[in-house]
Amino acid sequence: MTDGLEWIRLHGQSMGTTWTVKANAPAACTDTAQTIRSAIDSALNTLIDQMSTWDNDSIISRLNRAGTGWYQVDPEFWQVLTAAYEVARLTDGAYDPTLQELVNLWGFGPAGPRTAPPDPGQLRNALLRSGWKKMALHPAHRGVWQPGGLQFDLSSIAKGFGVDEIARVLNIQGCPHYLIELGGELAAQGLAPDGYPWRLHIDLAGLPINLVNQAVATSGDYQRWFAYQGKRYAHTLDARTGQPVQHNLASVTVLHDHCVMADAWATALLCLGPEHGPAMAEKHGLAALFLERENEGLTVRHTPQFGHRAGLLAMPSDLPNDPVNR
Repeated sequence: MTDGLEWIRLHGQSMGTTWTVKANAPAACTDTAQTIRSAIDSALNTLIDQMSTWDNDSIISRLNRAGTGWYQVDPEFWQVLTAAYEVARLTDGAYDPTLQELVNLWGFGPAGPRTAPPDPGQLRNALLRSGWKKMALHPAHRGVWQPGGLQFDLSSIAKGFGVDEIARVLNIQGCPHYLIELGGELAAQGLAPDGYPWRLHIDLAGLPINLVNQAVATSGDYQRWFAYQGKRYAHTLDARTGQPVQHNLASVTVLHDHCVMADAWATALLCLGPEHGPAMAEKHGLAALFLERENEGLTVRHTPQFGHRAGLLAMPSDLPNDPVNR
């Protein structure tokens, strides 16, 4: 303990996954850890109440059932939906927050898993009913336009926002140094207990990076999938075709100031594939790393911004080569 601070470890379950926190917290009172845990649970429960498509009473489920009209949503929902809308606009719909019907048809939503592709006619109809251009936003009133039948899905971005919400809680509680992990997405502030930057490894690439006052999110085709007649169908859908992505890009990792944006961009760049994904990342100055399958192995490449943010260009040689949970 130094300067009235002590290191604490917290963990829990929420949003269909697990979360962990290692933080340098004020030690003024004995119930600091419990106070922080309760605040984290409350923040994540708010997100579930608003954005879970598995909860019939959530805001997003009620919006998906709503008739044509404008609907005011809560601030957290608004923040996530506007971030998703911006990435959809910038990628011309390769990323799209209105694919819940298609997600269900492919067996990756609350309707339950599948062992074979859905009927092509059903897919065509669902694709016609989907599309980010059918929605509209009214910033002055946090208003969302539901044209009728549009099915919103924020699962590709909500976990990232959950990380940001945990960070907000820790900042409010006066924690200067921390590492957060929620379902594989992370954020770090300050330094690790050894006084060095937080250090972690990118899955599959085995690449050590420094995480300094920023967040990281990864989207990969290896996380959820099913096989049918020798063909692999992953959970990431290309909104332009309504089909699971079919290319050699295995995963994309994005570093960003905000995990909500890292999460959305990781999915978007994965959808865009091994050629258009890196081009889009370069165009928008994104710190992105791409793992591509080639000749039964993996090729790793990243944007210059990723190299700078991750410390790959000036990596101290005396840093301990430890995993994120050291």
